[in-house]
Amino acid sequence: MCGRYTLLAEEAEILEAFGLSYLSDDYQPRYNIAPGQKVLAIIHDGRDKRAGYLHWGLVPSWAKDPKIGYKMINARSETAHEKPSFKQLMARKRCLIVADSFYEWQKTESGKQPKRIFPHNRKLFAFAGLWDKWQQDEEERFTCTILTKEANSYMAPIHDRMPVILPEEKQDQWIENIKWEPGQAHDFLQSLPSQALDSYDISDYVNSPKNEGPACIESLTS
Repeated sequence: MCGRYTLLAEEAEILEAFGLSYLSDDYQPRYNIAPGQKVLAIIHDGRDKRAGYLHWGLVPSWAKDPKIGYKMINARSETAHEKPSFKQLMARKRCLIVADSFYEWQKTESGKQPKRIFPHNRKLFAFAGLWDKWQQDEEERFTCTILTKEANSYMAPIHDRMPVILPEEKQDQWIENIKWEPGQAHDFLQSLPSQALDSYDISDYVNSPKNEGPACIESLTS
């Protein structure tokens, strides 16, 4: 799964890395992004790529209660094309969720050890995501979920699932303004090469989503 991550890059770095002309005016680097919060995402609006904020926790357009979003922070890439909540989104509402590391908690004899994990030799990257618009009366929400997959050989000792990290050369293809068949999106995700990862142990300060700041990413061995 993916339940917490970071985005510490400066605005200029993000613009250059993703070929964007501007970011949201309220962009701020974050050390501890959690479900229910705003996340920086990129979609294609039919003319160009556009960055903005979505709320993490998918609320499908047909949902009666927006609280369902707390149960839908992740979607399994292996089966999303078959599920009512995600099937149509796989076809035409795909997004990039910008990050530079994510957290996972490894089970050990002494308890759960939090780790900061990031792609090897790659400062910024994007999770494969899905988004939707929910509206009821005067209220509307734009929300998203992060796609996950079975852990690769590096992640397997840490957790059995991991987020889908898109190779740099596949990012634009994932959000291209073309309607795919849900199965086509599934096949695209399953064909992605495994990403080389690195990690290090951090303190349990990161355990609380209320905590923010450099202490979240400080290495225990530094």
